[in-house]
Amino acid sequence: MHSGQTRVLDHLVYATPELAATVEEFAERTGVRPAPGGVHPGLGTRNHLVDLGEGRYLEIIGPDPEAPEPRRPRPFGIDELTGPRLVTWALCPVDLDATVGGARSAGYDPGPVVPMSRTTAEGATLNWRLAGLTGQEPPGLVPFLIDWGTSPHPTSAPGLPRLTLEGLQLHAMAPGLTLGRLSALGALTVPEESAAGATTGVAATGVATTGPVLVEVFAVAGEEGPRENRLECTLTTPRGILTFG
Repeated sequence: MHSGQTRVLDHLVYATPELAATVEEFAERTGVRPAPGGVHPGLGTRNHLVDLGEGRYLEIIGPDPEAPEPRRPRPFGIDELTGPRLVTWALCPVDLDATVGGARSAGYDPGPVVPMSRTTAEGATLNWRLAGLTGQEPPGLVPFLIDWGTSPHPTSAPGLPRLTLEGLQLHAMAPGLTLGRLSALGALTVPEESAAGATTGVAATGVATTGPVLVEVFAVAGEEGPRENRLECTLTTPRGILTFG
């Protein structure tokens, strides 16, 4: 886990139904080629990684063509995707169990804490615990929680390419609910005027309490385009400042 801070933005999840094609598209667009991460036994997925600085990373995850068909749907709704999408994000608390307990006391239940693992490209096994991966409300906008325990953090892997994460934007159908969930997790400091604005369709902004990344919550009702929850991140790349959603 990350030490010295209570809630740290750990990683962003960019899911895709075609992993190899998405890795190629990402490399062409940014000028940086994501590095192979590893496979998730039993889930039918594998990933590629990009270091985003300050102990954060981007995970590009999709079906593993070498794995047998999993017994249950792949995580992050991968089986239903028609193209790549930024589907959710993760926070790494200093004390996962205490954070889950605090969220429940604040009226939001992230769900049970479950163990997971993956095999790295070098053949090592990483083990972690997480909560909130299923039953998110609103889906994707509320981060799940992860504790790496004694496993090395993925950003410690040698040779990871690096980009800079400038910000994360949450476009919410119900921004008041989203802000409340984030506040329960200790992820945001919510100004009173933002909480009030969120209920009236005015853009609401919360600032992450755990680092320089600005996390913004916007009301979809005040925007043009599809009326749906969605995530976007802004990255500084060798080919300019780009947005992925």
